[in-house]
Amino acid sequence: MQERNMPIGIQDFEIMRTCPYVYVDKSQFISKLEIVGRAYFLTRPRRFGKSLFLSTLQAYFEGKKELFKGLAIEKIKAGSEWQSYPILKLDLNAKEYTEREHLTTILNYHIKMWEDKYGVKTNCNDSDTAFAKIIRLLYEKFNKRVVILIDEYDKPLIATLENEKLQEQYRSMLKAFYGVIKSFNGCIHLSFLTGVTKFS
Repeated sequence: MQERNMPIGIQDFEIMRTCPYVYVDKSQFISKLEIVGRAYFLTRPRRFGKSLFLSTLQAYFEGKKELFKGLAIEKIKAGSEWQSYPILKLDLNAKEYTEREHLTTILNYHIKMWEDKYGVKTNCNDSDTAFAKIIRLLYEKFNKRVVILIDEYDKPLIATLENEKLQEQYRSMLKAFYGVIKSFNGCIHLSFLTGVTKFS
């Protein structure tokens, strides 16, 4: 029997499945998520596996069937076609958020990355307007609803707890950005947001 290592600090599902790491199978929950609803919000302390689960969702909605061999979802989907969807994944963990433009920069970076990946152009100045437009463009281009995965939705707010003015600016920007998800619900197959604080 092959010896497997404990996946300390590993947050990528593909690495977990292609290297000899111990993996606790949570794939049985994915099909339930698809059936029950379209918008989900998961709040847990850090190091509870939120980022890994988002990576698992990404692999599933990219149709990477081979990564799920031997897992629960393989049996659940036996005889069913594996589909791929356009995916907008946003990770807000990679900034210090000490200046107003830090949040704008990371949002615009992801929008540009999505544009390049899917070959679309938003031509919008505001990140929330660009987010809305890219959802619509992807829905129209692929004739499929979009999957939205957001990790650490609240990182900019937590990072500015001692800067009330900047936090209020971030709160206003994020409210407009996340509000797009509700407005474009008809174009979204599933949205999944994670964070460490309650949503308000």
